[in-house]
Amino acid sequence: MRTNLTHCILAGLGLALASQAQAATVTGNITSTLTLISACQVNGSSASSGLNFGALDFGTQDALFGTANAQVLGGSGGAMSILCSAGTIPAIRVRAGTHDGQSSGGTRALADGAGNFVPYDFYTDTGRTQVLAIDGTITLPTSTGVAQTVNLYGQARGKAGLPAGVYTDTVAVELTF
Repeated sequence: MRTNLTHCILAGLGLALASQAQAATVTGNITSTLTLISACQVNGSSASSGLNFGALDFGTQDALFGTANAQVLGGSGGAMSILCSAGTIPAIRVRAGTHDGQSSGGTRALADGAGNFVPYDFYTDTGRTQVLAIDGTITLPTSTGVAQTVNLYGQARGKAGLPAGVYTDTVAVELTF
C-alpha cells in the first residue's frame, strides 16, 4: 500500500511539475485616451447659452442729467472676465439690443416701457472715444489659459422731456473661440 501511495504522490508531483513547465507569460498594452475640446468661461461660468456677460448700470440720475458713465461689470463686481483654453483666440461680439435706433444721440437706447428712450453707446476705452458699433467685435489676445479682463464702457445721454422711471435694455452677446 505504501508503494501505491508513493506512486500516487510521485505521479501527482510529476503532473504538477509538468504543468509548471508548460506555463507561459503573455504581455500586452492598455491604451488610454482623453480628448479635450476648446472651452471658455465667462465671469467664472461655462455653458453654451444663457451666460451672464455682466451688467451696465448707469445708477440713479435725475431726469435732467447730461451724461452718465458706467462700465460693464461681471458677477463679482469687477470687469468682465473671459477664461479660455490655451491656444484659442476669444472674440466677443456685442450684438443688437432690444431698442437699438429708438432715440437720436446714440446707437442704442434704454426704454421705460411707455415709449420713452434714453440713448447710449458702448465704448472700448475709458475716455469713451471709441464707439463699439452694433455687432462690433472685441478680439482678445491668444489665450494662455489664464483669465483675461475685458473692459467695456457705456455712456448714456440725457435729453429734454424724459419722465422719471426705470429704463432698461437687453443686448445679445456672442463669444467665439
